[in-house]
Amino acid sequence: MKRSTAIAVTVAAAVIAAGFAGLIVKLNRDMKAYREGSGAPSFFGAEKPAYGDTFVGGSIGDASILNPILSGDSASNEIISKVYNGLVKYDKDLKLTGDLAESWVVSKDGLVVTFKLRKNVKWQDGVEFTAADVEFTYRKLTDPLTKSPYKSSFELLKKFEMLDKYTVRVTYGKPFAPALESWGMGILPEHVYKGLDVNTAPANYSPVGTGPYIFKDWKRQREIKLSSFPGYFDGRAYIDNYVYRIIPDQSVQFMELKSGGLDEMALTPDMFKKQATAPEFEAKFNKYRYRAMAYTYMGFNNASPFFSDRKVRQAVSHAINRKEIIDFVLFGYGVEATGPFPPESWACDRSVKGYSLNLELSKKLLFEAGWLPGKDGMLEKNGKKFSFMLMTNQGNKERESIATIIQSQLKKLGIKVELRVLAWPVFINEYVNKKKFDAVVLGWSLTPDPDCYDIFHSSKTKEGEYNFVSYSNPDVDRLLIEGRETFDQNKRKELYARIHKLIAEDQPYAFLYVPDALVAMDNRIHGIKPAPIGIGYNFEKWFVPFGEQKYRTKTVIAK
Repeated sequence: MKRSTAIAVTVAAAVIAAGFAGLIVKLNRDMKAYREGSGAPSFFGAEKPAYGDTFVGGSIGDASILNPILSGDSASNEIISKVYNGLVKYDKDLKLTGDLAESWVVSKDGLVVTFKLRKNVKWQDGVEFTAADVEFTYRKLTDPLTKSPYKSSFELLKKFEMLDKYTVRVTYGKPFAPALESWGMGILPEHVYKGLDVNTAPANYSPVGTGPYIFKDWKRQREIKLSSFPGYFDGRAYIDNYVYRIIPDQSVQFMELKSGGLDEMALTPDMFKKQATAPEFEAKFNKYRYRAMAYTYMGFNNASPFFSDRKVRQAVSHAINRKEIIDFVLFGYGVEATGPFPPESWACDRSVKGYSLNLELSKKLLFEAGWLPGKDGMLEKNGKKFSFMLMTNQGNKERESIATIIQSQLKKLGIKVELRVLAWPVFINEYVNKKKFDAVVLGWSLTPDPDCYDIFHSSKTKEGEYNFVSYSNPDVDRLLIEGRETFDQNKRKELYARIHKLIAEDQPYAFLYVPDALVAMDNRIHGIKPAPIGIGYNFEKWFVPFGEQKYRTKTVIAK
């Protein structure tokens, strides 16, 4: 008892000391700013929004292309979201609201949408944004030569009309439930791309948008720099500069975070559980945890001789111990994924059960598929050993750990798994997009609408498109189309429940888990308001009170 008390007193003292240490750091920042003439220290006044400072974020992978109609990776989209705008966007409560469109009217039959565009919106080079830019973007999205993974949503249009300089009307040949969401696509500047091949244009690497941040510089595999756009239609962003650092190793990222080289990091579960709880860390950073609208999976190349048989995919899925992954890799920060819709999605069929660990069933399914143990105990079929390559991207410790666990678990079945970890651009561009793989560990980030046509429809298997596992099921194809063409959400829910069950049965992926987002943020960053959509939706409203600013820029107090 005495020992426990002593420990409690020691811990309490450490927490108090860390609290005072954080306060001293804050006071020192304030007094330094005061001496430099930036104004009254925030400790003595209200923490009013102020312009200035630099935000430094990090990524394990570099962007690939900064064109919203071509990009399909999260690193590229992180930059694109700050440079470009769509006609609509999701608000904090996952409801569609206007962005470049100030309003819209949908016809009673849902086939016609008329958008009224904002006036006096400027591209970052000073040219006015008009309906001509929207029409140009639509033409490029539907151009057969454009290598866009988003074509399917725009090929459904029967007619595009530019009614005047600030009004466009789109008419669909059939009902298309995600129609409004699809117009969240970033709009391209016609005057920048006109006459050029949109796939190779210089602006793909030096973009000009209407968004809150202007592209400044891109040092490949090092960093991307943006600065706030003074003419942004929704008001200049408070933080002057945004730096996106490429740090391929998460452990190095964490060291950079603690030393002040990063302001934000998506923590790994072990960091969040073990390292981000120290008093000195909590004195300097705020932490956020929320269920991500995403899932992680092991994707099978359905065209591979190893995984073309559904029974084999089911067998491998039954050999994966998801509980072990969630408990020991995620430290409990996630839940099992049962199919393409996370539990938070209204489309999720919660009656679908996951693939529980069952090695006996795995062996039975493999036997039925013709895979039999050889003399050495390894599975064989027609003289060919069951030996395949499992690939994932460099720098993501969770995925590397998962791949290692799967390797160990499949060995028990007599399956040999070789692991290969590659840098993100090489992994995606040279292997995933070109279907040069047996199996991969990857993840999808999702939008609120459950339309997953681009991921699972059998027509979306061209290079750069999202059905890179070559999945094909005529019933799923039909239901995906029907789901898109149904407005009534209750009816859509029934359709997606059937999609959920069919895909879960087919296992084009071994669905693994839905993770929790685990974020650490330098506590000098203010204006963060967690919401159902997460925390990054209002980045342009984040600010650093002038007394806490770290990177000296000309500071202006917001009125």
